[in-house]
Amino acid sequence: MNGRERTPLPAWSELTIAADCSFQHETSSRIARLNELTAQQLRDEWHRLHGGQPPRLSRDLLIRTIAYRIQEVAYGGLSKAIQRKLAVLGKELKLKGGVVVTPDLSLRPGARLVREWRGRTHTVIVTENGFEYAGEVFLSLTKIAHAITGAHWSGPRFFGLICKRVTNDQSQPEAARTHVGNEVANG
Repeated sequence: MNGRERTPLPAWSELTIAADCSFQHETSSRIARLNELTAQQLRDEWHRLHGGQPPRLSRDLLIRTIAYRIQEVAYGGLSKAIQRKLAVLGKELKLKGGVVVTPDLSLRPGARLVREWRGRTHTVIVTENGFEYAGEVFLSLTKIAHAITGAHWSGPRFFGLICKRVTNDQSQPEAARTHVGNEVANG
């Protein structure tokens, strides 16, 4: 090679991993340094991250909220699904004075829910913004269950996603359910 040998460049995936590790280390170090800041420096950091004056919080809680915001900026905030769930819970709290938290269904966008009702097969596709059924977007499975049956149903129960308690305190699926790849079929 004419006396000048070139060192091969690392593969793109190796560069990405190295950059990710460096980025994660930098974020972790920044969070660790929060413990060394004075109360005024913490308030300044809050102002820089949130654009306002910090609420009256203990030092420990102020550090935790700043650390959360640093991670949120670095890695991204809550998913749209979680934001929707929190909004619904907030409305319920205002209206009823309390909330009932249901187990997370953990449905990913692209998942298909299939339910047979009165001889007809109904397919729902989970989207980032809710659920798609019959060419329309719905914010809840309950509204879809109502559209299908004409009666009030719990949407997750109608599609077999919520388990029903039986007398011996074990959970049993409401409807027979099989998982085929990314599809949940009910009969």
